[in-house]
Amino acid sequence: MAEVLLKTEELTKSFGGLVAIQELSMEVEAGEIHAVIGPNGAGKTTLIAQLSGSLKPDSGRILFENRDITHVPEYRRSALGLARSFQITSVLKNFSALDNVALAVQAHAGHSFRFWSKARKAQELREPALEILEKIGLTDRMDMPASSLSHGEQRQLELAMALATRPKLLLLDEPMAGMGVEESQKMVELLQDLKGTHTLVLIEHDMDAVFALADRITVLVYGESIACDTPENIRSNPEVRKAYLGDGEAITEIEEV
Repeated sequence: MAEVLLKTEELTKSFGGLVAIQELSMEVEAGEIHAVIGPNGAGKTTLIAQLSGSLKPDSGRILFENRDITHVPEYRRSALGLARSFQITSVLKNFSALDNVALAVQAHAGHSFRFWSKARKAQELREPALEILEKIGLTDRMDMPASSLSHGEQRQLELAMALATRPKLLLLDEPMAGMGVEESQKMVELLQDLKGTHTLVLIEHDMDAVFALADRITVLVYGESIACDTPENIRSNPEVRKAYLGDGEAITEIEEV
């Protein structure tokens, strides 16, 4: 039986009279890609914010490696091995791709940025940064300013920066947002390469990407989980299909993938 890396127990979050997450209990197994999908307003981003620590739940618990981290601040969760990519991570546009990743390596090591002008050339920072850029496919862009990279390449760079922190769990909030078809396919391939060696929680509106990547899918509707199963079973689940009937495009996507 697979190890449970992350677990929520009756997690609840409201904003005034609006319940965003309703007594949500879910488990994420080590090494899996666990996608969270649902119609607009289902509570997906609110869930990611609570898992990362940027938003406090009203009640319930979050367990990471059997440790209660419900009230652990965001920066300490990062030190424990949680990384939230594409929103928390920010690219420094005037720095090269290599510098951005080296900075992430330095931050994970707990060093100050005060002497960055000297430290940027340190082998202990450059070597792991170069390895990650090669893995992500940005070696030929390593000396280019991040501002000159395409949108898709900047997303790849953000993923590289997240990986530089050596996370045990990656929280990905719509990594394919704003990408074209080719850029999305490249990101899918990169995430597939991480499968089995990294644990991912993925929120994504691109159903093709979700069904290509996910080992399991949790479906949220009005903050509640109505199903958690394999992609094949989710595709044919009558409750899931009913939940998407109000969104013609979404139900069509589920039928086609």
